[in-house]
Amino acid sequence: MRIVHLANHAQTIGNGTVNMMVDLACMQASMGQDVVVASSGGGFEPLLRRHGITHIPLQQSRQPWRVPSMIAGFNRLVERFDPDIVHAHMMTGALISRFGSMRRRFALVTTVHHELQKSASLVRAGDRMVAVSDAVALTLDARGIGRERVSVVLNGAARAPRLVCRPAPRPVFLKHPNIVCVAGMYRRKGIADLLKAFALVRDQSAHQREFMAEPHLYLVGEGPERESMQALAGELGVAAFVHFAGFVLDPRPYLASADVFALLSHQDPCPLVIAEAREAGCAIVATNVGGIPDLLDGGAAGVLVPPNDPAQAAAKLRWLLLDSQARAQYASRARENIERLSVERVSADYIAIYQHTLAERESLRQREIRMNARRTRAPDGAV
Repeated sequence: MRIVHLANHAQTIGNGTVNMMVDLACMQASMGQDVVVASSGGGFEPLLRRHGITHIPLQQSRQPWRVPSMIAGFNRLVERFDPDIVHAHMMTGALISRFGSMRRRFALVTTVHHELQKSASLVRAGDRMVAVSDAVALTLDARGIGRERVSVVLNGAARAPRLVCRPAPRPVFLKHPNIVCVAGMYRRKGIADLLKAFALVRDQSAHQREFMAEPHLYLVGEGPERESMQALAGELGVAAFVHFAGFVLDPRPYLASADVFALLSHQDPCPLVIAEAREAGCAIVATNVGGIPDLLDGGAAGVLVPPNDPAQAAAKLRWLLLDSQARAQYASRARENIERLSVERVSADYIAIYQHTLAERESLRQREIRMNARRTRAPDGAV
C-alpha cells in the first residue's frame, strides 16, 4: 500500500500531532508499507530516512495567497507517487488534498487530533474521518458529522519509534518525594491547578510532618505561560521546590524517576504522554477530561480527578506520595494491558481503516460505472 502522510511540519518540538504522525509513519514503513511524508520539514527527517520513508518538502499554510502553490505542489506529489491513501493530520492538508486533485484515485483519510479548534470540522473533506478518542468523536457528532463517517483510533505511544530509535538518554537525578508533569506551558494543560495543588500538598505536609523529606515538583515542558507559571509558583511560596525543566526531547528519564506523574488538563483530546507514563510504570493522577479516561482504562490504570479542582488533586497526590503500597499498586496497574496503547496497535487499526475506505471507494466506483452503463444503453426518452 502506498501511503502519503500530510502534516504542517516534522519538527522535534513536542507537538503531539506531529509525534503521532511520525510514530505511525515509521511503524507502517517497518510493516512493509510504502510510506511518504510531505511537510515543511524538521528534525524528524533523519528518523524518517532511517525507516526508509521518503520526505517531500510541501509547504502548508493557512494564508489564502499560498493556496495555489500548495495545490500545485500536492498535485505533483500525487503524480509522482500515485498513492492509495493520503492521510491528512492537519486541516490545511485535508483541504488541499480534497480540492487539489479532483480526479483522484486515492482515498483521503483525515484524523482529528485536536477538537478544540473550530476548524476541526473541516475534516469532513475526508472519505473517512478518524477521532483520537470517543470524546473527540462525540464533539464531531455534535457538530453534525455523523458517526457513520467517523472511526475512533485511540492514540498510543508505547514503543514509539521516535523514542526507542534514539540513543539511551542520560538518567536524571530528581529529589524525592516528587511529582512530575510533562506538558506544554499552556493554560488548558492545568499547570496553574497543579501548582496550587502542590502548594496544598506542601502545606499539609509541613503541618503534619508526615514526609521524611520535602516534596518537589518537576515541570517538563515549554510554552507561552511559563513566565506566568513561574510567577505563580513564587506567589504560592513554592518556587524553591518547583523545577521548570523546559522542553525535553525524550522525557523518559523524568518518567522513570517520578514518584507520581500528574496531568491536570482542563481539556485534552488524547495526550500521548499518558501512554508514555504508563509504559514507564508511573503512578498517575490525571483529570477526567477528553480522552484521558480511555487512556487510563476508566480509572483502573490511574487516579482520575475532576478538572479545575486543585484541592481534590492535592488529596490524591498527597495520598500516593504518603502511601508507598498504593503507589506501587498503581504503578503496576499502569503497565498492565499496555499493548492497547502500543504504536503497533495504532498502526494496525489505521491499516484496517485504509483497507475499508479503499473498498468503499471501489464499491462506489463500480456502482457509478454500472449506472453510467445503464444510461448509455437506455433508449432515447427512457427514464
